[in-house]
Order: sequence, then C-alpha cells, then structure tokens
Amino acid sequence: MRVADDLRRRITAGEWAVGERLPSRAKLAAEYEVGPNVLQRAQERLIVEGVLEGRAGSGTYVREPRQRMRMVRSRHRESRNGSPFRADMHEKGKRGSWDCHTEARVPAPDDIAQRLAINPGDLCVRTAYEFLADGQPVQLSTSWEPMALTDQTPILLPEMGPMAGVGVVERMRSIGVTVDTAVEVPRPGRATREEANLLGINVGELLLRIERTYYDTTGRPVETADVVVPDSRWEVAYEIHITSEP
Repeated sequence: MRVADDLRRRITAGEWAVGERLPSRAKLAAEYEVGPNVLQRAQERLIVEGVLEGRAGSGTYVREPRQRMRMVRSRHRESRNGSPFRADMHEKGKRGSWDCHTEARVPAPDDIAQRLAINPGDLCVRTAYEFLADGQPVQLSTSWEPMALTDQTPILLPEMGPMAGVGVVERMRSIGVTVDTAVEVPRPGRATREEANLLGINVGELLLRIERTYYDTTGRPVETADVVVPDSRWEVAYEIHITSEP
C-alpha cells in the first residue's frame, strides 16, 4: 500500500507522463527497498485503479484517463418511446446498439425466482446483452422474464418480433401489462475475467452492479436484470422526483 500510494503520488505530480513507461520493476523495487513481489502487487493495484496499464513484453505504462460519462437513472429514462439505452446514447451524441443472446425455457435459479416471485425452476426467458456506443462496449446486462407472463405472445423473445428492441416497458404495454415501478439495488464489484474481456477493461477493475426489477401496477415483478457498469467509463446518478404536498 505504501509503495502504491507513493507511485500514485509521483504519477499525479507528473514525474511520468501519460503513455510513458515506468522504470523496470527491479529498479523500482531497489529504490523502495522492497522485494519484486511487493512492487508487482503495488503496480497491479494501480492497474486495477486505471492509473497504469501493463503491456505484454514491453513493461508498465502510465494510462491515459478514459472519458467518463454520466448515466442518469430516472423516471424520465423509462418514459421515452423506444429503447432507453439508445435514447441515452443519442443524447450524448453517440449511436447506441447492442448484441444479445436469448434462451427460452431456462429454469429460474433460486435468487432469480425470489426476485420474480416465482418458484425455483419455473421457466424463464434469459437474455444476455452487450451494449455498445459507437461500436465500443459500455455495459452488460442479463435479463430474466417469466415465461408464464409472455408465453404464447408476440413478445416472448425480447429481441425478435414486432416489438424487438423497444425496451421492457413498451413490450409489456403491448400485451396489456402496465409497468409503473422499477427498483434498483446498486452494489460495487470487481470485473471477472469474462466481464473484463467483454468490456475491454482489466480483470479486477471497479464495476457497479445494478440489480433492477420492473413491477406492474399490481406489484407483480415482470422482469429482473443484472446490469454491469464499468466505473472507469460511467458515473451513475439517480434522479429523485419530489412532489410538494400542501
């Protein structure tokens, strides 16, 4: 921790510029009077933080800060026609798109069943998304919908049929289900190897994991999803509507 803190201080002070290679680990370890393993762990910590980046066969470099955008979670986000994500990206001057893979008749695991108020093992439709801005990955999501709600309807598969790509709220409205509430539970996390590969970030980088569930007007859960947002690219803000009462 001491070595990592001091390296961070020296980088912030401009001792090494963005894109510049740091001295070898052996040289820095000798300078700090620590073993090479300690120096390696200190650098790995700064790589996870996004301060440094390792280049195979080349060394460790000061990383260029990534552009960090604000993602506002609000009622306004869900009230627009069409895909909320695509509308978000359009407002930022970017083209929003996504790749996805859907599986039907997937038994609900215990935690998903609890979130959807169904029995474990009840059949669901699961869709894994990779969301892109101008073709670059920006976030991931895995959604679950109970088949008892959408089976034998045109919206069984979220990204196929007449309502493909318009978002959960509009799709549910098309079969007479009115979504009026979304509950989100944000938790910090670290990127797994699979998540890092999909998002183009380092293993162990900070993430925000958002557990989101949509409810209809009767309080019935109609969809739940795990959204993965890389902290280095997004600042997540929540807009809270306040009603003045007389």
